[in-house]
Amino acid sequence: MDEKREGKTSLMNEELKREDTVPSQRPRSPRVPVEFAVVLDGHDPDGEPFHAEAIAVKVSRGGATLVTEATVQLGTSIRLTPPYGRTIEAEVNGIWTDATDGKQRIGVKLLDANGWFAE
Repeated sequence: MDEKREGKTSLMNEELKREDTVPSQRPRSPRVPVEFAVVLDGHDPDGEPFHAEAIAVKVSRGGATLVTEATVQLGTSIRLTPPYGRTIEAEVNGIWTDATDGKQRIGVKLLDANGWFAE
């Protein structure tokens, strides 16, 4: 009976280990509320280039939430140009409409390891 119990425990432990490897949808670093303009450049779902304005409403070391009317898809590569400097490469990793104001939000992952703070 102890062998059966040990076998069940091992299976449970293996299942718990697998659950730990599922990637989290939560940001890896805290997002800070902000409000500044960002210019977006990329290609729409039809492959046509676009140039659009957005407002950054939350930022973290590795990403941001932007309010924009730009038509993008998950996985779209875009370039962000904040008012203070260099262009930052990013990838769209979320798209939703905020229920409070009805505006489209996009989540972006910055592709530079140093994020907003790279030199």
